[in-house]
Amino acid sequence: MRAAFYERQGPAHQVLQVGDVPTPQPRPGEVRVRVAVSGIHVGDIDKRRGWWGSTMAFPRVIPHGDGAGVIDAVGAG
Repeated sequence: MRAAFYERQGPAHQVLQVGDVPTPQPRPGEVRVRVAVSGIHVGDIDKRRGWWGSTMAFPRVIPHGDGAGVIDAVGAG
């Protein structure tokens, strides 16, 4: 799948990338959403900047605090 992501915190022009990443498969009790539209959420911006001591929860972060789409896969359960 194609996504915007970052692998380290900092200014968007230095760390934000767009590229292909593995398509996640939903685990039991989860769904996968094909995102149609995504807004720019202030919380995502602050986390990318590392404001207020925020750290990266994962080695690669796909920022997405706001958006809409359709469920395209359902995990077992």
